Amino acid sequence: MPELAFRDGIMDRIRMREQRFDERAYLFVLGALEYCQQRLPERRHISGRELALACRDLALDRFGVLARLVLESWGIQTSSDIGDVVFTLVELELLMSQPTDSRDEFAEVFDFDQAFERDYPWCAQFV
Repeated sequence: MPELAFRDGIMDRIRMREQRFDERAYLFVLGALEYCQQRLPERRHISGRELALACRDLALDRFGVLARLVLESWGIQTSSDIGDVVFTLVELELLMSQPTDSRDEFAEVFDFDQAFERDYPWCAQFV
């Protein structure tokens, strides 16, 4: 996946609305959206749950054992935080949503401790 970057001024608009997340969090979520789309037979609307799970999977694929540390360093500590990133992008009209989309779709989709610690394939690393 090619590296993404925001054009001048976009990050300033994001920071004015939401300061909790690093710029890389927004870029990562946009990358995870494309990652999710590429795994589908054809492009379509992605639910909040699907996007949150794609973020989890992409983080594991890209960062391995450091996935949780990387996401947390960007301010993403829960699947609800992913929803906050998404809806900041929606509010700034950088992403589109449907009337039925809500932040609630991202709530408790997965547990960071479970996904990045307990379920991490530690044994496969050493076999």
